[in-house]
Amino acid sequence: MSQVRKWTVRDATLSLVHSYVLNGWPEVKDPQLMPYHTHRLELSTRDGCVLWGARTVIPPQGRSVLLKMFHQSHSGLSRMKGLARSYMWWPRMNEDIEKEVSICVECQQNRKSPPNAPLHPWEWPELPWSRIHVDSAGPFLGKMFLVIIDAHSKWLEVYPLNASTTHATIEKLRQCVAVHGLPQILLSDNGSCFTSAEFSHFMSQNGIQHVTSAPFHPSSNSLAERAVQTSKEGMKKMRGDSIEARVSRFLFSYRITPQAMTGLSPAEVLRSAETETCV
Repeated sequence: MSQVRKWTVRDATLSLVHSYVLNGWPEVKDPQLMPYHTHRLELSTRDGCVLWGARTVIPPQGRSVLLKMFHQSHSGLSRMKGLARSYMWWPRMNEDIEKEVSICVECQQNRKSPPNAPLHPWEWPELPWSRIHVDSAGPFLGKMFLVIIDAHSKWLEVYPLNASTTHATIEKLRQCVAVHGLPQILLSDNGSCFTSAEFSHFMSQNGIQHVTSAPFHPSSNSLAERAVQTSKEGMKKMRGDSIEARVSRFLFSYRITPQAMTGLSPAEVLRSAETETCV
């Protein structure tokens, strides 16, 4: 906040905007001031900073720094826009975000390929953690991964594994349900770790309905397929440190980024649901 305040004071345009918000707007003809004049009824000040609603107006000196900060997880254009819009604003911010992504070598190298077939639609469940989609990913970065996504909140869990055995898969599921509770439905593909007798016993003992995708049609578990792709892309773009650190950094960024469907981050949706349940 102190840095944004210093930038605001030193910037010729925003220092004027700050003064006009406090003392009233004159007739404006300066093109640099017009974007702020358009939103003048929604602007306010706090501690020397200019705000548009709950979003901080960032002076030019700090924009490139914050763009790189918001892009450090390489989450893609739409997710980066959603994340940035949650916290900050300046004129033509969307254009600057698009430029930042377009010049990123890693983002261009890891762009998604267009889907080969339409994805199977599932109804959106009304409650969080009532239906989860799971899948195994790998070998990737020398590890296998168990990927779990909640169909309601899009909350994502990624567990590194040495091998995708039934025993290892069950152990990670135990860790997951210890935090989030037991789901009503678990949807998976027909991988051996999900179709074994041991896994079926685990499902029945915990009262979980296990649904498997149709053979040769993995798109029927499309939510998990997309979660695997998103996780791989996110971890691939992280540099250095251990696999666990890459996973944690990716998940932190993913969970606070608003989703296109809800306009809220998975963390917000899950926390909101938990609060309603407690009340």
